[in-house]
Amino acid sequence: MNYRQKDWPEWLAPAEFAVNNKVHAATKVSPFIVNYGRELRMEGDIRRRGKVEKATEFVERMKKVHEEAGAALKKAQEDMKRQVDKGRRETEDWKRGDRVLLSTKDLVFKERPVRKLVD
Repeated sequence: MNYRQKDWPEWLAPAEFAVNNKVHAATKVSPFIVNYGRELRMEGDIRRRGKVEKATEFVERMKKVHEEAGAALKKAQEDMKRQVDKGRRETEDWKRGDRVLLSTKDLVFKERPVRKLVD
């Protein structure tokens, strides 16, 4: 960015590329690997021709990558759930007629437009 931060448009594409090329903590692979089956690099000559693999080999490789990424995400999800569940407790059973405190912060009362009359 420049000092006045007016050049955002020219930096968004490189920033997106950098994020998509970074290894994700949960999947242990980058989004480029998961989506395209290979790392994308910023090279000078994009017209260079290289070895092209067979479509069936590519599909099999992509299936394997997706399975591994899915398993890693599932494990990360289970780990996160286990951590969150450590702080959870059972809720109380409410019965009809029980009195409770209710926050009116996000409630809209049309018949009482002045907030101090609601609280």
